[in-house]
Amino acid sequence: MQISANKLSQLLNGTVEGDPDVLVSKPSKIEEATKGSICFFANPKYEHYVYSTEASIILVSNDFQPSQPVKATMIRVEDVYKSVSFLLESFDQKNNGQAEISAQSAIHPSAKLGENVAVGPFVVIEEGAEIGDNCSIQAQVFIGKNAKIGNGVIVEPGAKIYHECVIGNHCILHANVVIGSDGFGFAPEEDGTFKKIAQIGNVILEDYVEVGSNTTIDRATMGSTIIRQGVKLDNLIMIAHNVEVGKNTVIAAQSGIAGSTKIGESCMIGGQVGFVGHITVADKVKVQAGTGVSRSVKEVGATIYGYPHLPYFDYLRSYNIFKKLPQLAKDVDMLKKDRT
Repeated sequence: MQISANKLSQLLNGTVEGDPDVLVSKPSKIEEATKGSICFFANPKYEHYVYSTEASIILVSNDFQPSQPVKATMIRVEDVYKSVSFLLESFDQKNNGQAEISAQSAIHPSAKLGENVAVGPFVVIEEGAEIGDNCSIQAQVFIGKNAKIGNGVIVEPGAKIYHECVIGNHCILHANVVIGSDGFGFAPEEDGTFKKIAQIGNVILEDYVEVGSNTTIDRATMGSTIIRQGVKLDNLIMIAHNVEVGKNTVIAAQSGIAGSTKIGESCMIGGQVGFVGHITVADKVKVQAGTGVSRSVKEVGATIYGYPHLPYFDYLRSYNIFKKLPQLAKDVDMLKKDRT
């Protein structure tokens, strides 16, 4: 794709400063940009690159005032990050092209595929499955019996969607995602063994959910494990049976949520966070990376940290004390010796 500064400014509702006819064909990082590319400036730490970048076009905010001459053509926009998101989507070529169904796929005769559905090689679509319009089902994907997939869904290589699970519209499932594997349910027997408890529920992903590579979402024992609209999950996340994740919550890599826990809306959860089971977390809660959430969080908008979790600033104050414990122990020992 090749586009002029003038055309870009129209698409972004921006204004051009410099050559309106200069062309770009790719996006670049500001520190690595070359001629024919477009980059952006939003973080003040990178301002020195604005004056040295080789990019042909640079996106800046409306209020940016350069302290030196800028070689690149500037496009001023209201929100740089929103404009960058729009541009990256425009330059993304991976889903362009004609939708084809590979002869190497295995699609059950009773499965229903909508219009403009691409199916890659070695895909298996089982009995009764339904796939909406404009979907991309890439190589080696498995879609189980009676699973339902909405419109505009992208399922990347190796993902598995088990029987009866429901995927909403415009979701993205990255490589090797597993949706609907059995929940971890076992009953202890008198002889010390464990008997498997049947997991007969499903998983529901609402619209605009994105699930990162190698993330697993277990089916409910009964009922549904539910990921609400707009949730974004990073790679390597484990979500257990009967969990509910609220609308527009984001969760970073290597976090785990134990069974039947309910996470509120618009929460921000860092990496390697662990939630015990059967608790609730209020809306708009922020959980710092590495936190162990061991009890319910009832305060809307709370920020928590530590293991087990504390309010964020309480944890920082506590840390300031317990990091000194080795020296305090030595001081106590010295005082004991002095008394004897």
